[in-house]
Amino acid sequence: MKFDTKPMEERTAKAIASFEATLATVRASQANAGVLSRVNFDYYGSPTPLNTMADVRVADARTLVITPYDSTTLKAMEKAIQMSDIGINPMNDGKVIRLSFPQLTEERRREIKKQVQKYAEDAKVAIRNIRRDANEDSKKQKKDGILTEDEQKAAEKSIQDITDKCIKKIEEILAKKEKEIMEI
Repeated sequence: MKFDTKPMEERTAKAIASFEATLATVRASQANAGVLSRVNFDYYGSPTPLNTMADVRVADARTLVITPYDSTTLKAMEKAIQMSDIGINPMNDGKVIRLSFPQLTEERRREIKKQVQKYAEDAKVAIRNIRRDANEDSKKQKKDGILTEDEQKAAEKSIQDITDKCIKKIEEILAKKEKEIMEI
């Protein structure tokens, strides 16, 4: 009997995907539609993701243009963007909303870099928690007589290998995002 690492691999893949999705919402110096992915507005009494109810386009390197599918939602979308943590004041011309991304200062870049590093650390903690759960599962299987001592040791090694690979991947993603943030 061999320990099944498939559930662990699926959970680690989800943790990495979640980390990447979180990084997509972090504003670097360029316009990025991903910053709106966590912005919800009130649409007939229910919170609705803004990007599902509008066409979001990158007009140029520093400008996003948001065109609502329903023009009556323009004010609600504008208010939601103002209330969000994006830190950009929307400009509403009656038909579309424009978001102009200012050039980031060195100080703001460092703050964003720290924020991104915290997200990376959170992702690593999630991976380590998954490792702990997998190790506990392998020990339980050994105790229940499903795995032998050698199989359990081999399972721990493969669990650690998967963990190391995932943490390396997080480090690579982090390095790429830091480089993007610090570029002028």
